[in-house]
Amino acid sequence: MSELKPGRSFVSAQQVAELAGVSRSAVSRTFTDGASVSETTRKRVLEAADKLGYHVNHLARSLIHEDSGIVCLIGADINTPYHSRLLDAITRRLQGINRVAMVINTSGDSASVEAALRQTLNYRANATVVLSGTPPASLINTCINSGQHVILINRDDHLDGPENITVDNAAAAREAFHMLHRAGCRRIAVVSSQAGTPSLVARERAFEAAAGEAGLSVSITRAGPTGYGAGFEAGRLLLSGSDRPEAAFCVTDLLACGFMDAARVEFGMNVPAELCVVGFDDIEQAGWASYQLTTFRQPIDQVADHITRLLNSDDAARGGGRVCFHADPVWRRTVRPK
Repeated sequence: MSELKPGRSFVSAQQVAELAGVSRSAVSRTFTDGASVSETTRKRVLEAADKLGYHVNHLARSLIHEDSGIVCLIGADINTPYHSRLLDAITRRLQGINRVAMVINTSGDSASVEAALRQTLNYRANATVVLSGTPPASLINTCINSGQHVILINRDDHLDGPENITVDNAAAAREAFHMLHRAGCRRIAVVSSQAGTPSLVARERAFEAAAGEAGLSVSITRAGPTGYGAGFEAGRLLLSGSDRPEAAFCVTDLLACGFMDAARVEFGMNVPAELCVVGFDDIEQAGWASYQLTTFRQPIDQVADHITRLLNSDDAARGGGRVCFHADPVWRRTVRPK
């Protein structure tokens, strides 16, 4: 029998066969659902496998059938609360349908991102889910050209083949304006970031358009990346002048948290008595007692469920579909009562 070296290599099916005193094919049949194998042989194989610590190499098996079961998740800013929740929801569901997630973080330099993407192609990933608007279209085209099933979340790319999942950012942003307008706010600011993703831009434009229809103009401040620090800096910039805004629509909750802290800590303002704030995403922090932020809830569970349905679909004609989910308002305490 071949020598087993614990900790140095994976146990092979041949080693199990030798210990059990059966053929290599008998081991394969034992671990294949529905395959024919006698109960005596099955018992001997399972005992040998348990003793050696053998596990079936599903990746090798799947590659033979050109079905790796790997789903590549491409995204930037995956350390933010929203993307962390989205990753958690998607990966849990992928595990539920026996798929393996491979995460590509596009926040790094382009060379490292391309190298990581090549890994997914080398491992024959079946599908790619693009989680945000940041990864360049060239990466998406690479996935499409490799024959992968591509799913885009909140993108505005006009590409043939991918399925698109979007959130109605425009409708939510318009509702955000009316929340603030009904509260009596007239000097209103939009706090955004320099990311310029389709989702953020859609929220900015829809809010600005709704204000214009009401005869108001709004200022848009982009103080940095989409995060707490940029929101805090925007608060410093907007609230230090004599013509302070009475309200702000922050295109993400992280920006809103930073903006509110600047208002309270730097300028001693009371939210919502002196300043009303609406955010977007409904991250965990939005519900914390120190914020109690009125916001819009991203339909993360619905998005994750839809991705699972798409990946489980046997429809040969799939591709190019588009579905749009609604972002529901979540009323808390940062907007004065109507």
